[in-house]
Parts: sequence; C-alpha cells; structure tokens
Amino acid sequence: MQVARHVVCALSGGVDSAVAALLLRRRGYQVTGVFMKNWDSLDEHGVCTADRDCEDAYRVCQILDIPFHQVSYVKEYWNDVFSDFLSEYEKGRTPNPDIVCNKHIKFSCFFHYAVDNLGADAVATGHYARTSLEDEEVFQQKHIKRPEGLFRNRFEVRNAVKLLQAADSFKDQTFFLSQVSQDALRRTLFPLGGLTKDFVKKIAAENRLHHVLQKKESMGICFVGKRNFENFILQYLQPRPGKFISIEDNRVLGTHKGWFLYTLGQRARIGGLREPWYVVEKDGTKGDVFVVSRAGLLGDRGLCLAQPTVFVRSGRAAETLRSGSD
Repeated sequence: MQVARHVVCALSGGVDSAVAALLLRRRGYQVTGVFMKNWDSLDEHGVCTADRDCEDAYRVCQILDIPFHQVSYVKEYWNDVFSDFLSEYEKGRTPNPDIVCNKHIKFSCFFHYAVDNLGADAVATGHYARTSLEDEEVFQQKHIKRPEGLFRNRFEVRNAVKLLQAADSFKDQTFFLSQVSQDALRRTLFPLGGLTKDFVKKIAAENRLHHVLQKKESMGICFVGKRNFENFILQYLQPRPGKFISIEDNRVLGTHKGWFLYTLGQRARIGGLREPWYVVEKDGTKGDVFVVSRAGLLGDRGLCLAQPTVFVRSGRAAETLRSGSD
C-alpha cells in the first residue's frame, strides 16, 4: 500500500489557505498546517493580529484534524523584506513587499522548513495561481542543488515549470509570485488555481470554516496589515517636509511630510482643497511634490496622460495592491 503523499500547507488564518488545506485533505494527502509569524508588533488598535491569525489557523487544523506547527521568521522578514522596503521608499520608489516576501520568506524559509524539517513531499499555499505541473509531477520532483559561479547557467534544468494565471482573473496572484525560484515552484501545489473566490467561500461555508469566512480580506503591507500608511512609515523614516506645487501654474498648494511618501499617479490629499489633485512629478533634492488637478488631466494642455482612475489604481502599492498571500 502506497504511503500518502505529505503536503505542508502554509496557513495564514484566512479563508483561502484554510480551503486550500481542506482540498488537499480531500485529495487523500497527509496534510500539515504551518503558520508563519513574520511581524512582531501591535496594530493601530493595540491588537497583535499575528496572535489572532495564529489562533484562527490552529482552529482550522483542529476542524480538519491535521497537525499544526508555528514558525517565526521575524528576523528574516525584517532583514530580507522590510529593510529593503524602507530603503526603496526613502529613495522615492514604490516597492512591492509581497513579491519580496514570497521570494525570501514563503518560498525560501518556509519551503526549506517544510521539506527539510517536516519531510514534505510538496508544499502548498492559498494563492490564486497555477503551474504547468500536475500534482503527481510535483511529487516526482527532486531538489537539484544549482552550482554557483560564472557558468551556473549551463546547469539550468531544461523544461522549466511555468507559472500560469489562475482561473479567477480578478484574484490572480501570479504577479506576486513572479520571483519564486524554480526549485520551490517545482514542488508547490496551488489548490485554488482553478477556482473562483466565490466558490472558495462556498466551500468554507459548507465545511465549518465560518470563523475564517467572516474575516475581512487581507490588504496592505504583507504580514504588517492595513494601516495609516503615512503614520506607519514615519515611525521608521525621518520626516522630510516639502511643498505641494501645481505643475500648471507653479502655485504652492500645501505642505507634506516627505516626498518619498507619494507615488506618481496617486491622489494627493491636500488640506483645504476639495478638488482632487494627482502626483505627476517629484523633486527629491528640494523635496517638492508636483501635482495636477483633475481638470488639468482632462484639459487641452497636454497633461492628459490617463484617466484619473488609472492613476489612482496604479498608486501606492503598499496601500492599493492586494496582498500576495492568504
């Protein structure tokens, strides 16, 4: 009799990862749930969300009758993800911490823990994504240590596994998985890849997972959560006051606490002004943020680069992009 394949599933305390673990059990696999604690402070309401999420993940394991483990990567997250995030913001760029977190934490630290410490045949997450490998092909993959050095590309494995878009195009998270290594991707299952979010919720409702079904969608900075972004960032970066300047007539419209807090295209909320203004340029030397009004965007002065809604949608990644995990 063949021993059941062992799949270690990352559990966030949310509905997606809970249903992923449930579906793996239904396929007959031996499933272990692992909760990662990667952030160590209280949210703006004084609640340690990591502890609450850990309790929810543990309850999922109790309902599914599977083993539960908790690991801490607080140090690794700070060194490999958050420090880089702060550094990029200070330079005026808009980093995406979810991509970096998936690369260094979920599909490196967690992946190696699952394989090396728990003896996993494969790992799984609640991401909405697919790969070009069927389950049985994933289980047949073996870890191949890649040589490092000048000629390492000569040893690349042929027929690389492909990352494919999820069936639910609105929830698709392949962008956030774009830097995951081939080694990890080859041994990862995405049970939700062929499902819609609505169907995932239906599965949760029918299988006693109401405690995660009722939770709000995870948004904001990966593992840190949704916060007042400006207040949060200024806990770690020094304020650098500057002016909001109209690019249309050079008027000073107000002041801000740091040009690095703003992303090209986002709406700049300027005190005392009801009309929406949008960031079109930044001067890191002087600390000025140049803005244009909605009328300026849509007028005939050559400033109409896109509809304002497009600018808003492409704005501050830490606030507007959906988390790459659940």
